[in-house]
Amino acid sequence: MGYQHQWHDGQAIDWPLGKVVCVGRNYADHAAELNNPIPDQPLLFIKPATAAVALTSPLHLPTGRGSVHYETELAVLIGKPLHHAGESEAREAIAGIGLALDLTLRDLQSELKAKGHPWERAKAFDGACPLSAFIPLKPEDDVDKLFFSLSIDGQIRQQGHTGNMITPVLALIAHISETFSLLPGDVVLTGTPAGVGELQSGQRLELELEDRLHVETGVE
Repeated sequence: MGYQHQWHDGQAIDWPLGKVVCVGRNYADHAAELNNPIPDQPLLFIKPATAAVALTSPLHLPTGRGSVHYETELAVLIGKPLHHAGESEAREAIAGIGLALDLTLRDLQSELKAKGHPWERAKAFDGACPLSAFIPLKPEDDVDKLFFSLSIDGQIRQQGHTGNMITPVLALIAHISETFSLLPGDVVLTGTPAGVGELQSGQRLELELEDRLHVETGVE
């Protein structure tokens, strides 16, 4: 059975997942840790629906393909069609927020970048996008003041605050809609802060979004 969106109370979300639109280097500290320049505009790439799996399921690492890195990100569930949208329309279209891991075959990505090739082989493989359940976005929620974190085996590895994004959430969604029409069920991953690293079999991961969402998973 394939991936299906869920609310945090376990209720299924009827929208299908069409695509996951991601942004690279949206936190300056993460760009610095990988010695990457900060782009002049959002660096976009897409993961297909086949990359998505439930974050609560055990993580299965590809074998024989080099190191697999975790990148923890705020995930935004789109609930209304967006095309050449403004920021106010983008805010109205957010149905929910959650967490995701942008799993990356880092050795392969480095090889592809060195050759000037696209990254999809390193970013869009089956299972490359573990997604949590989503929390409905309330009218009073400020998407520029959200805190999230990742702990591995009880140690904090990543801490992110949406106020530190180079391109803020609403501006990012509006920008994406200028190139890719967004539809209900699509997901936007908003970038990862510093602290990325390699996953190892047997590790236990805990992800937190404010005090509203807590997800645990393991690496097999």
